[in-house]
Amino acid sequence: MSRPPACDYVELRCRSAFSFLEASANPEDLVAAAAERGHGALALADRDGLYGIPRFHAAARGLGLRPIVGAELRVQTDENGAANLLLLVETPRGYRNLARLITCGHARGAASFAQRAQVARSKRKLRAASASCAQRAQVSRSEPQASEDHRVGERRPSGKREALVTWPEVEEHAADLCALARGDERLTTALLDRARAHFPGRLWVDVSRHGRRDQERANRRAVDLASAARVPVVATGDVRHARAEGRMLTDALVCLREKTRLDRAGRLLAGNAEQHLHTREEIAERFADHPAWIHASRAIAERCAFTLENLGYRFPEFPIPPGETQASFLRILTEYGARRRYGAPVPARARRQLEHELAMIEKLDLAGYFLIVHDIVRFACEAPMLVQGRGSAANSAVCYALGITAVDPVAMNLLFERFLSEERGEWPDIDLDLPSGDQREKVIQYVFEKYGRHGAAMTAVVVTYRTRMAVREMGKVLGLGEDATQRLAALLESVEHPGDRGGERAVLREAGVDPAAPRIAALLDLVARVRGLPRHLGQHSGGIVIAAGRLDEVVPIEPAAMVDRRVVQWDKEDCADLGIIKIDLLGLGMLAALEDTLEQVRVHEGVIVDLAKLPPDDPATYAMIRRADTIGTFQIESRAQMATLPRMKPERFYDLVVEVAIIRPGPITGKMVNPYLNRRAGREPVSY
Repeated sequence: MSRPPACDYVELRCRSAFSFLEASANPEDLVAAAAERGHGALALADRDGLYGIPRFHAAARGLGLRPIVGAELRVQTDENGAANLLLLVETPRGYRNLARLITCGHARGAASFAQRAQVARSKRKLRAASASCAQRAQVSRSEPQASEDHRVGERRPSGKREALVTWPEVEEHAADLCALARGDERLTTALLDRARAHFPGRLWVDVSRHGRRDQERANRRAVDLASAARVPVVATGDVRHARAEGRMLTDALVCLREKTRLDRAGRLLAGNAEQHLHTREEIAERFADHPAWIHASRAIAERCAFTLENLGYRFPEFPIPPGETQASFLRILTEYGARRRYGAPVPARARRQLEHELAMIEKLDLAGYFLIVHDIVRFACEAPMLVQGRGSAANSAVCYALGITAVDPVAMNLLFERFLSEERGEWPDIDLDLPSGDQREKVIQYVFEKYGRHGAAMTAVVVTYRTRMAVREMGKVLGLGEDATQRLAALLESVEHPGDRGGERAVLREAGVDPAAPRIAALLDLVARVRGLPRHLGQHSGGIVIAAGRLDEVVPIEPAAMVDRRVVQWDKEDCADLGIIKIDLLGLGMLAALEDTLEQVRVHEGVIVDLAKLPPDDPATYAMIRRADTIGTFQIESRAQMATLPRMKPERFYDLVVEVAIIRPGPITGKMVNPYLNRRAGREPVSY
């Protein structure tokens, strides 16, 4: 039989490290390996989500590969059973369906997790009550009785809340999606019949060949089932790591997932290192006896033309009175706010600056953004609570007039273009500081309520492996004791440059640890490989994204661990790269302290303090600052700031701007601080 053309093969079953603890390569590594091996297209379908898709898309675009978007989901087959379906996106409509289906799955998964956790808590309480009764009975009888707690075998629910969808949900969202059913021992005729009904002409059974006898037996069974159900077969590689040498790390992550050690894992691990990206020629050789299976991969890839450039995200428009536009209504609010801030008439210099800024905002079509931020500030003020825009937004007179910031940029000679300009080609970034705790939560819930359950959510944080966590978890996998891993973690964390293998070995030798010992060498290798990989998804401290229409058609949404919170599956960088607008609602302990202080001043002294009208040049205040008497003063209370203040001797507001800006990692490592202070004091000449 003639060998199928290698160019016909497209890898359709590929997982990245965003299939948490099931694969071991970042999306960028998979794309790089695919480009090296001559692939023209590649699909990424991680478990339960689209977590790595933005990075996959960016990397593929950079190397000229065509990215195919997908995800693998569990479908509930009966009360206790579930089957996996890999879904690949054909069109923008298919993408919207997949994102919503993943959102549905995580909502059910979270509910199921909460139910399991409640059952586990009830069992623990029952055991505790039983033990207490047994102890009382033991005391009353004065007879020894062994505690049975150590014999209880129930495991607590896993911390990972897996998505779980139902067949009716699949039916509702199946349009413009291709489905692959894995040809393993869990494949059933019932599954194929049900899936074929929902994906007519868009269902395949996929099989892989990794040189294992048990797999070949499963393949033959799967092919027979597919033939009986009249479902075509497609060849895949079932990729879990980019290159062959990634196999050990994949095994280690599987051990973490299964809570076991490498030397005890046995058949939980892959039988060989074949689950990496191969060349198309190698896969064509493996399936030379079934060229149609290779051709099928190309046919599926050609159907899946969707890319993230067709995301369809729109920022919502703010509701405005009849007869007004977003821009005209912003002008009305700005005029009202300017008269409140500056008095009437508004001074000519402030008027010119406001006109300049409003013209730029209208030109860039950003009026709606400012209206939405102003609305959030309005709600906070009416709650009432303190709210303060931070960062470069303080350079905007419009923000000052709208009450978003409390510093007059006109009087302070601040540059608006640092905040917004036509040349930057990006959305403005307005971060709002709110009192931490319940006050901030009121504002977050206001945004959720205003834009709906499907229209707003928090951004994610991808928690990655750093040295300490990597050493601890890889040490467990290798069977090292807890004391040993704690010590090794502290030693390796002390290395100045993470990943410096020479530095790590030197630190270990100095501490009396042989870096060439087999387990230590294996630990160093695993730590180097896992460092920087995603470990789990967290919630951003305050980043919130909103959309016109359904945000869950743009990016899947998961319930957060915190009650009444929702989080998208992408972090703030991914959202920004794809044009999704984020507003930061940040909790600030100092603002909560200020809020309490202002209330005490009002109650005890009868004075209502307006932060926007505090004198900016109070001599006594600057005298305290020059003495570094700033403990508890936000931004200038750190040791580094307090050490610099007496040397800089700030006398006006702009001096504080420089002070805060220069005590940062960049200027410090660039050795800019001392030259600046010397030149400011006249001890050395200014040169450019």
